[in-house]
Amino acid sequence: MGKAGASASRFVKRSTKAAPALRSETADKILDLAERLIQTRGCSAFSYQDIADALKIRKASIHYHFESKTDLVTAVVNRYTEKFDAALKIIARDETATSMSMLEHYVEPYTAFAATPDRVCLCGALSGEMLALPPELRERVARFFKSHQQWLTQILKRGAARGEFKLAETPAKTARLVFGALQGALLVQRTTGDSSQLKDVISAMKAQLRG
Repeated sequence: MGKAGASASRFVKRSTKAAPALRSETADKILDLAERLIQTRGCSAFSYQDIADALKIRKASIHYHFESKTDLVTAVVNRYTEKFDAALKIIARDETATSMSMLEHYVEPYTAFAATPDRVCLCGALSGEMLALPPELRERVARFFKSHQQWLTQILKRGAARGEFKLAETPAKTARLVFGALQGALLVQRTTGDSSQLKDVISAMKAQLRG
């Protein structure tokens, strides 16, 4: 998965309890490649043939694990969101951490994707094709966005209560600003090739929160 995959994995592996191995190695490889293709090309721009060619397997092998493309993309999104959710819960439980350090952990996957030439957040990539997605996928992407804004709201509220943050707006509105800025910065960087895009957004975000 490259540098971004490795850094993002560090973010999602903060739990000491290993997840049970429910899928075969082939299924995991299919999921890994599908995730990367969605992040770089988009959901509609790759096919089972692309995966079969890259992994040197037959398309029938992919259909064996994931009967339809919707099934495959749903599995990719579920795995992605579950890893994030688990990591966010662990971060939020650390009462010894500063609120800013919690946010710094949160942005690690964004900075990892920004270190690549073309990868963005999986759900951010899917949101650009929202109207073309089946209802079950739309719901999952929307749930990802909402859960992340809710998590950010709690961290911002925590930081304000502890005197660590100075918020110009409510925690909920600030959370929307932070989340939208991070997602948007990845898309702008991929479009312009400006590697400082996300770095500048994070720097400005921290400065505003510190007041």
